[in-house]
Amino acid sequence: MTTVFFATNRAEDKAAPFGFSDTAVDFDAQKITFAKAEVANISLNDESSGVIQQITDKTYGNFSAKTTVEIISRSNNLLVFIHGFDNSFEDAVKRAAFNREWLAASGVAAADTTVIAFSWPSTGMLFAAPPHMPPDAYLADQARAARSAFHIAYFLRVVDQIQASYRKANPAGRVFLLAHSMGNHALSGAVQLWFNSNDPPDAIFDEAVLAAGDEVAQTLNLPAMGQMTGLRQLAKRISVYHSRIDVAMYLSTTLNLTQRLGFDGPTNKHDESVFPKSVFRIVDCTDVSDYDHLKPPDATHQYYRRSKWVRADIAGVFSGK
Repeated sequence: MTTVFFATNRAEDKAAPFGFSDTAVDFDAQKITFAKAEVANISLNDESSGVIQQITDKTYGNFSAKTTVEIISRSNNLLVFIHGFDNSFEDAVKRAAFNREWLAASGVAAADTTVIAFSWPSTGMLFAAPPHMPPDAYLADQARAARSAFHIAYFLRVVDQIQASYRKANPAGRVFLLAHSMGNHALSGAVQLWFNSNDPPDAIFDEAVLAAGDEVAQTLNLPAMGQMTGLRQLAKRISVYHSRIDVAMYLSTTLNLTQRLGFDGPTNKHDESVFPKSVFRIVDCTDVSDYDHLKPPDATHQYYRRSKWVRADIAGVFSGK
C-alpha cells in the first residue's frame, strides 16, 4: 500500500470519480482540498497500475494537524509532485504513487520518499492514437493549468511550513520537487505569484526536477525573462530533462508557436553565466533508447518514468551527488 498525501483545486462533485471534477475551485485558498489517499497494487512493470482504496482525513485550506504530524514524523525524505496534462484525478494520484515506488526501488536511500502531490484539473482525455492532441482540448488543459497558479502558490506555502518543521525533526532530511509536462506551466505561474506576493525567497527544495516541461524555453532565463526564474531561489539545484523526440513537445510547439523547455532545454543553456553548473543540470534525453518509443502513443513524453536510465539518473540527483 502506498500513501499519497495530496492537495487539489479540483471542485468537489459527488457524481465524479472519487468526488473530484475537472473544474477548478474559485481563487479561495480555503476551497483547496487536502487529504491522503491509499493506493494498492502498484506494479513497476505496469505504469497504469494502482487502485485507490480510500481517501481519508479530508480538510480544506491545509492538511489536518494529524496528517501534518504524520508527514513530518516519517523519517524518509519528502517528494512534492505536480503532474502534467491528460491526467484525471485518479491518474494523478496513481502516478504519484507509481513515482514514489520506482524511486524507492532505485536502491538509492535518499530516493525513498514520502510523496505530497498536487492535482490540478486536467481532464485526462487529451492524448490519442496516433499521436494527436485536439487543439481545443489541449488549450483547455493549458488554461486550467494557468488558472491553478494561485492554488499551487498557496500549496507551496503549506509545503514551506511543512518542510521547516520537517527539517527541525529531521536535520539531515531533504525535500524534492518533481514537475512533469504542463505541470511546469502551472508551477511557473505559481513561482511568479510567490515573488509578486513577497513570500520569502528562501530555498524550499534541495532539488527541483523539471521533466519534459511544457513551458516556454526561456522560463528560467536571466534577467527576469521568464515566470520560473524565481525557482533559482526556491530550489538549491535544478535539473531540466528534455528530449528532441518528445512527441508532445512537437505538438505543443505547433499549438503555442514557441519553443518549449522540454524540447531542447532552456534558451542559452550553454551559457554558464546564466546557467551555472553549480545550480543547473540540463540533461538531454533524446538518445535514451531503453523503452518502447511508440507504445503507448505518448511514450516519448513519459521517458522520465518509462526509461530505467532516466529514473536512475533522477534517483542519483536525489542522493545529492
